[in-house]
Amino acid sequence: MPLRLRFVPGWKRFLLVLAPVTLAAGLLAGAYVYRSTATASNLAPPPASNPALDVPAQPGLLVHVVGAVENPGLYRLPRGDRVFDAIAAAGGFSPDADTSRLPNLAGRLKDGEQVKVPFAKTSSGTVVVRTNLNQATLEELEGVPGFTASFAKESIDYRTNFGGFQNTRELVDILGMSESDYLVARRYLTL
Repeated sequence: MPLRLRFVPGWKRFLLVLAPVTLAAGLLAGAYVYRSTATASNLAPPPASNPALDVPAQPGLLVHVVGAVENPGLYRLPRGDRVFDAIAAAGGFSPDADTSRLPNLAGRLKDGEQVKVPFAKTSSGTVVVRTNLNQATLEELEGVPGFTASFAKESIDYRTNFGGFQNTRELVDILGMSESDYLVARRYLTL
């Protein structure tokens, strides 16, 4: 016996309405399943790891640079750097550095090392001491060659009113120090 299929009249219109609704329901169900699996995978605990392999790498060397450099202090440098790199990180040599007694500039640095850059000695054998122009007291500035009591007071007034010196050349350009006094005084000053 043959089976005859009979369609309901108007089935094409019914199919045109039902097909998009069924497709939209399928897309919504798929998006819900995808989202629920994605959030479940984010909440899963990370796999157990071997604590021996979790040791962080050392960030570098901690080196103390002291002596006749522009900015003495502690510096963090990459492993494998040389003494020259530590001195460069500290701003380089100051004008009163004794270049005849420098440490080995090609030597490799070690963690916790102190790099000492010697000061030049005067003809009398004393070491040149540098005075910070932006932090010195009146008495300290009066002790700098080329500074008189009134000029030291004027320097402190300028520092107080204008926020400090940007470079030592301002002594000549702004405060009117003579060029010859400046050439002597700059050896004893720092910022």
